[in-house]
Amino acid sequence: MAWWNFLRPFSRFQDIWRSLGFSAMTGAHFSSVSFPLIDTKNEEEFRQMEAQLGAHTMRSHGYAVAKTHLHDWIILLLLVFIEIMLYLIYPFYRFVGKDMMSDLKYPLKSNTVPVWAVPMLAVVLPIVIFLVVYIRRRDIYDLHHAVLGLLFSILVTAVITDAIKDAVGRPRPDFFWRCFPDGKDVYDKLGDVICHGDESVIKEGHKSFPSGHTSWSFAGLGFLSLYLAGKLKAFDRKGHVAKLCIIFLPLLAASLVGISRVDDYWHHWTDVFAGGLIGLVVATFCYLQFFPPPYHHEGWGPYAYFRTLEETRGMTQAPNAQNGNQAQLAQLTEAQVENQEGQSHHGCMGLTLTGNGNPTSTLEDELESGRR
Repeated sequence: MAWWNFLRPFSRFQDIWRSLGFSAMTGAHFSSVSFPLIDTKNEEEFRQMEAQLGAHTMRSHGYAVAKTHLHDWIILLLLVFIEIMLYLIYPFYRFVGKDMMSDLKYPLKSNTVPVWAVPMLAVVLPIVIFLVVYIRRRDIYDLHHAVLGLLFSILVTAVITDAIKDAVGRPRPDFFWRCFPDGKDVYDKLGDVICHGDESVIKEGHKSFPSGHTSWSFAGLGFLSLYLAGKLKAFDRKGHVAKLCIIFLPLLAASLVGISRVDDYWHHWTDVFAGGLIGLVVATFCYLQFFPPPYHHEGWGPYAYFRTLEETRGMTQAPNAQNGNQAQLAQLTEAQVENQEGQSHHGCMGLTLTGNGNPTSTLEDELESGRR
């Protein structure tokens, strides 16, 4: 037996090899410190409950968990429909005069981060990490709620972003070349532009504010950052700054996506700032719907996990309490029977006086002993 095992009864800290907070990801059994709902005196009971909870896998309980959140999945489909409609409608064509063109003559460039790459970074990458955690822990609650929260974060952000895009209709920095691909600008009598470029390119040129690439990236990667912060216990007050370096990586990737939008002259810097803020705020709200805050002592697991653990504990304690009450009742009954037998037996010897005893024999005993 390792020497540090002798320190467990006298310490509330985790073992040295788990001090970086990976205990919630590295297996099916965890120390009692990781589970504040469980009393250390009942560690064996806790392990039995956790073993039972560990059987809640995608195959055995995935359908039941998804059915419980059926209305949430229906709302997700509704958000997808709304997002498609927002993408198809035309944005507000804001007045663009000749004196405004000096800030809208940046060159028309291709995207450094293509559109298809954003879902790969913001959706596929986090889900892969969620699956890795599921393979290690076999917790369907964690996988289901992480995926559901991520999709809500992405779609809510997309709806908010595209709704604002269509309502504002801000021209992109390269709007001049979208409107006048031959470089010859034309204006009406009010001074507004008369574009003669490709209609789809012009339509996209009125969707500058806020940045969709940035908001999507911060919605997905921001959610992932919060998820990693909870799993790694980044705020456990042990001072492991290396954990922060890990959880900052998704945010750095999202920031680089936003910077690329300014470098490609598809967005103004204010568009990127607003998009990042929208994505990060929505991701935080969606994450907190399913998981405790990362700084919480239970922040490594979803609410549903602890709720199921408590229910399992209650179901385990109820039969034990009933059996204990039956055992106590049996012991009490046996003691009463022995007491009654002892009283009748010893009463014949005159050593026990009871209210139900024979008063004649008691009087004779007292007379013989000289007390009467």
